[in-house]
Amino acid sequence: MAFRVRFPGTERVYTIEPVSVFEKTALANGVRVLTAPMPQVNSVACFVMLAAGSRYETPESKGIAHFAEHMFFKGTERRPTARSISTEIDAIGGEFNAFTGKELTGYYVRCATETRDVALDVLTDMLRNSRFDSGEIEKEKGVILEEMNVYLDTPQRYVGSVYDRLLYADQPLGWDILGTRETIEEASRETFTSYLDAWYHPERIVVGIGGRIGDGLGERLEELLGDIAPQETGRPPRAEVPENGSPVLLHTKESEQAHLVLGVRGYELSHPKRYAVQLLSVVLGAGMSSRLFTEVRERRGLSYYVHASNASYTDAGTLYTGAGVDVNRIDEAISTIVGELRKIVAKAVPTDELEKARGYAKGRFVLRLESPQAMIQFGLRREVLEGRIEEPDEVLRGLDAVTAEDVQEVARDLLDGKQLYLAVVGPFDDPARFEALLAA
Repeated sequence: MAFRVRFPGTERVYTIEPVSVFEKTALANGVRVLTAPMPQVNSVACFVMLAAGSRYETPESKGIAHFAEHMFFKGTERRPTARSISTEIDAIGGEFNAFTGKELTGYYVRCATETRDVALDVLTDMLRNSRFDSGEIEKEKGVILEEMNVYLDTPQRYVGSVYDRLLYADQPLGWDILGTRETIEEASRETFTSYLDAWYHPERIVVGIGGRIGDGLGERLEELLGDIAPQETGRPPRAEVPENGSPVLLHTKESEQAHLVLGVRGYELSHPKRYAVQLLSVVLGAGMSSRLFTEVRERRGLSYYVHASNASYTDAGTLYTGAGVDVNRIDEAISTIVGELRKIVAKAVPTDELEKARGYAKGRFVLRLESPQAMIQFGLRREVLEGRIEEPDEVLRGLDAVTAEDVQEVARDLLDGKQLYLAVVGPFDDPARFEALLAA
């Protein structure tokens, strides 16, 4: 079904026929395969992504999802050392890495199309046959602990973890992805195998291939992954809203600059108003002409960076702002941000501002999908988490359908009379000081 769209700054209306970017198949054992053919390139991005992340951990295994990601690169029976794995990828000029989130984990290799099968062989060998050698585990503990130290010493990043802990408290979405020093130091080979035995199964695995796909992909993947036995795995506990407590959480740290995240509870990943809340966040704090950037940085000089965004999980979400501010002017910065949130509730976004936000969101979205890696990674997220494909055209249509009334309705729903939450990293130890600012 065709749809009509007018791009900001023009009067012309275009009729666009939706194009299916992704193709979905499955292996005999249920492993899903998502491809994004891009025949104009000469490379391929090979992903294995799983619906398994840090929210699948137990209190005793905090950090094991991320720790396991490290250990998959440390050697298999056929490739017994980290060097033997990296040498094989280097020999084809490939790039490989991995990442761990709260709800998913991904492993990938980017390479020339003609070396696709080498990349897939290395990837699947790592995920199926890693040794988890006890000596390597002990060595890698030091690496993880140093990664924690780097994270703690980067307050612009760490304040996000403080905010998660404030919103979700002592449940998996509130835990740090890196875990704790205690759980990392106590991890054993059995900790890894228990986690993998529970969650690394065909129903949770999606293989993603983007770029110039090449021939014989299905047959090759059946050889590499088709013999894994299916197994029911269940789901992690649903996120719960913690009991009422202080809406402010401070991480006291001596510094010249304070970093803050201020937000509200939001919508889950598939919420029907997700495009409206995306444009709301753009109006508030995406780009150098956004309301927060203009008021907080340009007019008042209160911060170096300031932004707004929307973060969603399968059953929870948040609309939030973030800023790095002068420690001596943090009260003014918070009050200014709160004031901008109140304004957007009280008055509908003007047409020209909404169209600018729409153009920004659509333009940035299109730019993000320029490479095979970015395209297939976009497609994988919804497929892994919800078992459905979200085509790029669907996103563009959703953004085009949002009206000023939709944005104000979402602003009222999320912000009007709702509890504001504030996380701060800086030289402060009195939450009551900031609670008063949120209530003003």
